[in-house]
Amino acid sequence: MHVILFVVFAGFCLGGAINLLLQSHPINSALSLIVVMSSLAVLYLLLGAEFLAAAQMIVYAGAIMVLFTFVVMLLNAGREERTLGSRAAGIIGFPAVVALLAVLATVLLRTRDLGTAALSQGITSTEELSTVLFTKLLLPFEVTSVLILIAILGAVALARHGNGDSGGNQERTEAK
Repeated sequence: MHVILFVVFAGFCLGGAINLLLQSHPINSALSLIVVMSSLAVLYLLLGAEFLAAAQMIVYAGAIMVLFTFVVMLLNAGREERTLGSRAAGIIGFPAVVALLAVLATVLLRTRDLGTAALSQGITSTEELSTVLFTKLLLPFEVTSVLILIAILGAVALARHGNGDSGGNQERTEAK
């Protein structure tokens, strides 16, 4: 049962990632990224990392993606122009990707013993993990939240009309 669930949600994760790259509208890309993050949470759950799965859903699929979607909608990103891409990407890029995939497939098929994975003896409890997170790792945790706040303020500043001028300066130039 675990193998079937793993294959299904790994497929959702890969499909969402491919859809994220192929979408032309930013909102659709953000929604595809939510599918990827939610599928990753289920994969963590299948691996027995319940805390990591909950954190994935709350932090990434919940808070970060809601903020990302809000910023995209705030910037009012309209329809983007489609281009045919660079000629160098078509001439060099696609054969390089095929060659890389062929090398990876050859290495994986020729390797007989890939090793085994096992759980470690000492399983960390949620209490121990939260103690480490909010004592030793408190500074990176808070710095991340400040960086997200700065990114949102930057998006709001970029979204203002008049190249950063306040509304009063714009009204004075229109009155002249």
